[in-house]
Amino acid sequence: MEPVRIFKTLADETRFKLIRLLLTHDLCVGALAKHLSISEASVSQHLKSLREAGLVRGEKLGYWTHYTVEKEKLHELAELLGDLTRLQPCLEGVCIKKLNSKIDCHKEEEKMCDCKCQYPEKLKGKPEECTLEQIKECHGETEHPCDCGEEKEKE
Repeated sequence: MEPVRIFKTLADETRFKLIRLLLTHDLCVGALAKHLSISEASVSQHLKSLREAGLVRGEKLGYWTHYTVEKEKLHELAELLGDLTRLQPCLEGVCIKKLNSKIDCHKEEEKMCDCKCQYPEKLKGKPEECTLEQIKECHGETEHPCDCGEEKEKE
């Protein structure tokens, strides 16, 4: 299952509580229902979603199935989030107009010419929707630094 779908599964408050409980003890549906004060049917439905996401697994112990967290999967998700935080600095100084395209952090031409918004608190709406007055207020000029090179290439 793709990470976004797994995060959506975890975004449900009840499922998140189930994971937290199961990290402390392996429990059956009845015990989980009692701890969360919800029906066993509801717990079963949430566990089904968590199983499909690969976050929990059940182990039959006699008549009951006890559930446990797949900790390795949680570690993978934590690692993915860590990777995202390490990628963020790569975007610093990248032209806002090129953010929608693929960005290769090692290509100098993808970067802006030392132009950064001097007053981000003055930004109203999306940068590409700014009026000339807002751009001038923010940058001190109305031309987008990346447009200069494009215009020269066209001439």
